[in-house]
Amino acid sequence: MTELSFTVPLWAWAAVTLVIAVMLAVDLIAHRDNHVIGFREAAVWSGVWIAVGLAFGLVLLVWQGGEVSSTYYAGYLIEKALSIDNVFVFALVFSFFAVPDAYQHKVLFWGVLGALAFRLVFIFVGAELLQLFFWTAYLFGAFLIWTGYKMAVSKDEEVHPDRNIVVRLVKRIVPTDPTYHGGRFFTRIGGRRVATLLFVALVAIEATDLIFAVDSVAAILAITTNTFIVWTANAFAVLGLRSLYFCLAGLLRRFTYLHYGLAVLLAFAGVKLILSETPVGKLPIPLTLGVIVATITVSIGWSLLATRGRNGDTGGDTTRESDTGTGAAPNDPAPSDPAPAGGGRHRPQGPS
Repeated sequence: MTELSFTVPLWAWAAVTLVIAVMLAVDLIAHRDNHVIGFREAAVWSGVWIAVGLAFGLVLLVWQGGEVSSTYYAGYLIEKALSIDNVFVFALVFSFFAVPDAYQHKVLFWGVLGALAFRLVFIFVGAELLQLFFWTAYLFGAFLIWTGYKMAVSKDEEVHPDRNIVVRLVKRIVPTDPTYHGGRFFTRIGGRRVATLLFVALVAIEATDLIFAVDSVAAILAITTNTFIVWTANAFAVLGLRSLYFCLAGLLRRFTYLHYGLAVLLAFAGVKLILSETPVGKLPIPLTLGVIVATITVSIGWSLLATRGRNGDTGGDTTRESDTGTGAAPNDPAPSDPAPAGGGRHRPQGPS
């Protein structure tokens, strides 16, 4: 990993937090009407978030120099690449719970807020462990290599979001109505306040992202343990997840081999972390950047070439409440069904 010794003043943390809060507020206001997000709108917002993330790297370049800036870009790229796998899981959850298109952005917005909070905790805990106990580098490295292996060989494993232990726990603790009530997470039925199916979908998103947060934070900690760089790279990558989902939802079937590239990145991060505590030492950032860019480019290019005969539509039948009981109300907008045919970690299977 790369040790960056520059001191980050409190005002820098406050400034970054303010920028993130303002961008989230603008995003929330722009989508307060729960409208369906089209590709063009999603592409514009994706461009905005990517521009902000890249611009922050230039700020670091002017402020702290090339090493800090290139380390940030390496972390940002690996987090952005791994976030694509999150998109596959979002598609699975939305398809499984038949979440109407108009409410998906709302679920993702609050899901991203939760993801930021969880990752901030993981970053500080993980960085502190690596600083205090050298042997944790071997544990984190082995975990990343194992995760990469599992990602490469388990892409067809079925997943049942409603069987997630967190989702089941919430259903047991919080009174839940298994239907949608517009865009509300909670409603009143018979004078009692109950959670809606939209809230259950949000919990499923949060619970699955929590798992992703562990390996993604571990991957960037293999690059640097500087908490400011790790946090900003994570934050700016995660903030664009919603727009990325709506951009890629119709193309997921074409990313057939992307999971192999992500598996390579995780394994590379694991090896890099282990080597940092051996006589080999830290791998140079230019090499890290080169491996990340080359791996992403090859895996995406390979996928697109292998599926060039397919159109962007995912096809498939749309799941409705009338025939599954998952809760999509008859008057709700029809949900999309972007379940990937391959390239994500898992395939969905409808409620049994």
